[in-house]
Amino acid sequence: MHTHAAEQGLTRRGLLLAGGTGAAALAFASGGDRVLAHIAALVQAGEAPRLPTYRTRPDLQIPAPRVTTLEPGVSDGLIFVAPYNAPGNAQAGAVIIDNTGEPVWEQPLPHLVTTDFRVQTYSGQPALTWWQGVITLGHGVGHYVIADASYTPLATVNAGNRRQGDLHEFLITDRGTALLTTYAIAERDLRSAGGRANGTIQDAIFQEIDIPSGRVLLEWHSLDHIPIEESYWPLSGDWDYVHVNSIGVDTDENLLVSSRNTHTIYKVDRKSGAIIWRLGGKHSDFAIDPAAVFAWQHDARRQPDGTITVFDNGERASRAISLAVDESARRVALKRAFTRPTSVHSTSQGNVQVLPNGNVFVGWGAQPYVSEFSPDGELIFDAQLGTYYESYRAYRVSWSGLGAGNPALVTERTPTGTNAYVSWNGDTRVSRWVAMTGTSTSTLSSIGSVARTGFETALRLSPSVTVLALHGLDDAGRTVGSTGLVELDRTPI
Repeated sequence: MHTHAAEQGLTRRGLLLAGGTGAAALAFASGGDRVLAHIAALVQAGEAPRLPTYRTRPDLQIPAPRVTTLEPGVSDGLIFVAPYNAPGNAQAGAVIIDNTGEPVWEQPLPHLVTTDFRVQTYSGQPALTWWQGVITLGHGVGHYVIADASYTPLATVNAGNRRQGDLHEFLITDRGTALLTTYAIAERDLRSAGGRANGTIQDAIFQEIDIPSGRVLLEWHSLDHIPIEESYWPLSGDWDYVHVNSIGVDTDENLLVSSRNTHTIYKVDRKSGAIIWRLGGKHSDFAIDPAAVFAWQHDARRQPDGTITVFDNGERASRAISLAVDESARRVALKRAFTRPTSVHSTSQGNVQVLPNGNVFVGWGAQPYVSEFSPDGELIFDAQLGTYYESYRAYRVSWSGLGAGNPALVTERTPTGTNAYVSWNGDTRVSRWVAMTGTSTSTLSSIGSVARTGFETALRLSPSVTVLALHGLDDAGRTVGSTGLVELDRTPI
């Protein structure tokens, strides 16, 4: 039942909200419940209202995803995506959203792409990480950023040996190192694959980097280990014959490497770089049940129960799959597949995340969806990104963010008083906004409060209010942020 979204308090930007408490000097707009019910009806009908930009932050214009399914059993935590690829001058960048699709934090990066935006552990603390740069020949040219809970960068990480960081992987390991991907163009004799004697080919490389020093601890080259005949990708100039798109640490500390264009997951010895086994592709070391066969896959990860999860892009339809892997008998069976009720084919990108409660979160890559499934495969959350957008990966993670700087406050004079709007990009702690007035910061007194609603909260002030400050309170009633004191416009209208 999609109406469950309304019961959870579905809100959107720019609403004047009912339900405040306090003195008569602070009057709240009526009709909030009717607006929320209208939005819920549009969501249930599969439509979305045209929404204004934020008054407090007109610089933030990445459209909110449209939530179409929100059922009981959805996990706690926020959703991390990095929408890009919309036409024209549409904004792209990192976005954190809640279960209603309401943004918590947006970071547009003009002229750049952001990918693999998520929470990892750095120096013992939760930290945001992402790749940023430009995309060329199907891979990235850029670097990686690690930021703290106030969204302040702590470190910039580059690929070593004068290489460029690729968009496909940036994994901080339990050792405190980083695994990342990079590419180089090489000349090769491609006649065995039907090409030229002096052809050009992309050498897929991954490195393990010591983050503080940038020292390269390991550098692995596909051309040293994967014959070109294993590729399914058509020959072309600068042939992308392997296309490594994920590196995971296995339970024995060796590495699981996903190669899209060979349809293979490689287990790689972390010390020597030798391939221990191949799962899938033309030379699989495993017998794979037909239901478990995958193609053009992404994001191969070993799970604590021994299964391997994979985003199977497929030949005609995409799915998230969990594989039961018997390494002794060298057999692979399908344990579970997770598919959307309306089949989609994602020709690139995508990921699978097993959540702490057993639910499975899926980013559909080139298709503009993010979904959550119960352990038995029931779709309990689904959202669609803005028109034409896609996101390389998507994650659901618990996150406590500290708004950067001070909350933003904007006021608008009306014939009957003043409308005020407040937001704090990235903050997850404020639950109520308290309106304060007085002659100075030392003489402020409260005239009422309103529950925080979404990214931007709106309130209406009576004509008697001439100066205003807003204090953000957390659930315990502590002030965690304040706007400056603003003198309201009293020019007659």
